[in-house]
Amino acid sequence: MPEMPVLIAQISDLHIKPPGTLAYGRVDTAKALERCVAALNAFEPAPDFVVISGDLVDTPAAEEYEYLKQLLAPLKIPFAGIPGNHDSRELMRSTFPAAGYAHVSGPLDQKIEVNGLDLILLDSSLPGKPHGLLEGSTLRWLDATLATSVDRPALLFLHHPPFKGGIWHMDRQDLFNADQLVEIVKRRPRVQLIACGHVHRAMLTTLAGIPVTICPAPNHAVDLDLGQLREPSFKIEPPAFHLHAWFAGEDFGRLVTHQVPVGQFDGPHPFFGPDGKLL
Repeated sequence: MPEMPVLIAQISDLHIKPPGTLAYGRVDTAKALERCVAALNAFEPAPDFVVISGDLVDTPAAEEYEYLKQLLAPLKIPFAGIPGNHDSRELMRSTFPAAGYAHVSGPLDQKIEVNGLDLILLDSSLPGKPHGLLEGSTLRWLDATLATSVDRPALLFLHHPPFKGGIWHMDRQDLFNADQLVEIVKRRPRVQLIACGHVHRAMLTTLAGIPVTICPAPNHAVDLDLGQLREPSFKIEPPAFHLHAWFAGEDFGRLVTHQVPVGQFDGPHPFFGPDGKLL
């Protein structure tokens, strides 16, 4: 029987508001997270870990983080989060004090070891700004952390994408010093993936030969406006999360990213009948 992969689920852009409050007067982000947590708990085989890649709350406010804790309490899988541009570092520290932050103050960088994988969570938030920036302390910590091994595969997670995806109003608030990130990952070939959030829709590209993904959101999607035709807008599209499946093997193994829809759908149904023939 083939070896089972290590499964890392990624959810992003939860935008939790105070109880009873809708995002933009229309989106129930709390209900969306409840559905997402239920989908994660029901998935088989269970993911080994969940990374929340930023914008855990919306304003931010202490009340929102308390509500977030309540909504995440049913999650049966260990998890960790990094800030997005809607988050507060200080409130995240007080809400999740047991997290293994790399610094006593400033960026909430973390390294988490999961069954042969290093998950490296980078804080790209810039307090008070919508765009992202990896601070000098984060870049130095990343380089030193990647240098601790030459053979353990590493997955990098951050909120702001280090590339332009073509949606004009999101591209102007991406990661502003992506070139410095590229310099580091070029020197450290054990990085197998850079996984981001922020844009509320799935995207895929490469950076320095490394796959770079954006995780969809469980609530609303940024409008796919590639022609600068509309004002910044959102749409209600099918919610989903990413599931990064790592298969051990030579040359850092093999990584496959799946998009998993959130919701109830018909099936699964067999392709073959009891006689072994295709139905």
